[in-house]
Amino acid sequence: MNNSLIREVDNVFNKLIYSKHIHECILYIENAIGDFSYKKTYGYKDIHSPFLMASITKLFTATCILILHEQNRLSLNDKLTKYIDDNIICGIHVYYGKDYSNELMISDLLFQISGLSDAFEEGKNSIRRFSIPNDVYIDFMNNVDMVRKLKPHFVPRTENKAHYADINFDLLGKVVENVVDLPLEEVYKRFIIEPLELKNTYLPISENEFIPEIYFKDKLIHRPKIVISSRASGGGVSTAYDLMIFIKAFFGGKLFNKEIFKILSKYKKLQASMGPIYYGGGYMQIPLEGSTTLFMGKGELIGHSGSTGSFAFYYPYKDIYITGNINQAANQALPIRFVMKLAMTLGK
Repeated sequence: MNNSLIREVDNVFNKLIYSKHIHECILYIENAIGDFSYKKTYGYKDIHSPFLMASITKLFTATCILILHEQNRLSLNDKLTKYIDDNIICGIHVYYGKDYSNELMISDLLFQISGLSDAFEEGKNSIRRFSIPNDVYIDFMNNVDMVRKLKPHFVPRTENKAHYADINFDLLGKVVENVVDLPLEEVYKRFIIEPLELKNTYLPISENEFIPEIYFKDKLIHRPKIVISSRASGGGVSTAYDLMIFIKAFFGGKLFNKEIFKILSKYKKLQASMGPIYYGGGYMQIPLEGSTTLFMGKGELIGHSGSTGSFAFYYPYKDIYITGNINQAANQALPIRFVMKLAMTLGK
């Protein structure tokens, strides 16, 4: 980038950190070949500071599924009941009196087209992970039970329908564990962390491990039980530096054959509460050329954000990768808007 463009990126960053409730921010930008790198931090953090990935963890779970698919140990079109006992998922998807639970496929979960509801965010008993006053642990079976009590949004694979729900990836995590016969944290290590030599990335399984704190507005909170409950859908810890290595590997073909993106890049728009986000096979897509950006953007962003303010995206139009963390759980749209502004600036 030339000096003028760097100043514009600086302005986007500075505008963010001067806004309300922002106490920390980490931004790391690199091009694909690595001969350009931009780093900007705020709040005594750097690109090696660990933070909660939240839903970026879904990219790790998706990676495991795709590696197992490439190894012919599962197929994206397999029924969920091939890997998870019928008794566990029985009645999880009953829509207008018909039970579709046994018809759910791995691809339904990966593409967020199962129609399942999210027990953490929906219904009168939703707990909204980081806004609740106390830390709580909810195991996999309790999570499934909560979802079972909620009405699904549509029949699986309904045309032009997608609904973002963490349970989709919680179930995928259980599939991975059952296929590999190892706990998910070990699968992450073998499939991703060790091959990429990620130094500060892990899936915590105990409150005794280091679990970063999160800001909710101006309050710094610690939610280790919620984090270790989230596992496959949002329980990972990483850094901007490690995520840069990972996101380049994910879209660059270092973890699995990138020919699979011909299948994965079939996007459907998520529910209205998710704003301009579409979803493909395990990751978000944000078009930049539509009315949301007043038709001033170019191309698209692909990757993932997290409810803690984390982000890891690829901007193919400029062959640029963007990772980091805002560390603010009270505004889940903030990292999306921030990365969109960055991409629109970089895309000039």
